[in-house]
Amino acid sequence: MPRQVLDETRMHPEVRERIANWHADIVHNVQAAATSNSVLVVGMAQNPFCRRARQSLAAANQPHQYLEYGSYFSQWRPRGALKMWTGWPTFPMVFVRGVLVGGAHELAKLIDSGELKRLLGEP
Repeated sequence: MPRQVLDETRMHPEVRERIANWHADIVHNVQAAATSNSVLVVGMAQNPFCRRARQSLAAANQPHQYLEYGSYFSQWRPRGALKMWTGWPTFPMVFVRGVLVGGAHELAKLIDSGELKRLLGEP
């Protein structure tokens, strides 16, 4: 299911590089963490859904890595780059074996159904 992304031919050449490099350091950091950790939660301070996702993983005895980028009042631009990269509009962003599985709600469904263990290759 490809999502709509503005084709580069419809971008002025002066903005292409800016778009391509918009907070690329943070995007690369999350890419690397998603690849090197079985479960990664990307969140922000003060967000109850980020806290809920981490609590769900803890209750399921599932180790995970957590990356936090600011709060409601800080680092919103870098978080915007993550939203542009993933297409996921909210936080947290939960990755399992490098695959974006959604947020706290989707994670809870995966845990409850046993699907998370299957995705991690556990019996």
